Amino acid sequence: MSEPATSDKLTSTAPPRRPVLMALPLLLFASLAGLFWLRLGSGDPSKIPSALIGRPAPQTALPPLQGLVADGAAVPGLDPATFKGKVSIVNVWASWCVPCHDEAPLLTELAKDKRLQLIGINYKDAPDNARRFLGRYGNPFGIVGVDGNGRAAIEWGVYGVPETFVVGREGTIVYKLVGPVTPDNIDTVLKAEIDKALK
Repeated sequence: MSEPATSDKLTSTAPPRRPVLMALPLLLFASLAGLFWLRLGSGDPSKIPSALIGRPAPQTALPPLQGLVADGAAVPGLDPATFKGKVSIVNVWASWCVPCHDEAPLLTELAKDKRLQLIGINYKDAPDNARRFLGRYGNPFGIVGVDGNGRAAIEWGVYGVPETFVVGREGTIVYKLVGPVTPDNIDTVLKAEIDKALK
C-alpha cells in the first residue's frame, strides 16, 4: 500500500516542474527583448556619426524639380560643381515628411544668410506635392535636385528624412544633422557648425 502513496507523491510534484521548464524559454526571450529595447531606446540617431565627414560631397548630379521657378527663372537641379568655393547647406526633404513641415520656416530664415547657398534634395516625392510644399512654406533653396529613386540619398548616407549637411568651400562634408532642424538645435548646433565652415 505504500507504493501507490509514493507514486501519488511523484505525480503531484512533477507538474510544477514542467511549467517552470516550459516558461524558461519565454523568460529568456523576454529578457533578451527587454535588453534589445533598452539598447535601441538609448540610442539617439542624431548622434550617429557619418562616415562621410571629412570626405568630398557625393558627385551625384540630380535633375531639377520641373516647374519650380524663383524670380522668373527655373530653379536648377544639383550639379556637384556648385559645392566648390561656397559653404553649402544641403537639406534632404520630402512633402510627405512631417518634421520637414516643422523645419521649413527655419530653413527660410537660414536662407537669408547670403554667405551660404541652400541646396534641397527632394527625396522620393511626387513633383506636384513637392511644388505645393515649397509654395506653402516658401522656397529657401537656390538649387533643388530630385532624388526620385533614392539613389542619391544612399550615396549621401541618409538614414531618413529630414537630414541636413554642411559642406565646406572645398566641397567636403563637415557636418551632418540627423533629424529636423529645430528651434533648439539651429543656433546651438547647426549655426555653430556653419560658422566653423565659414572661417
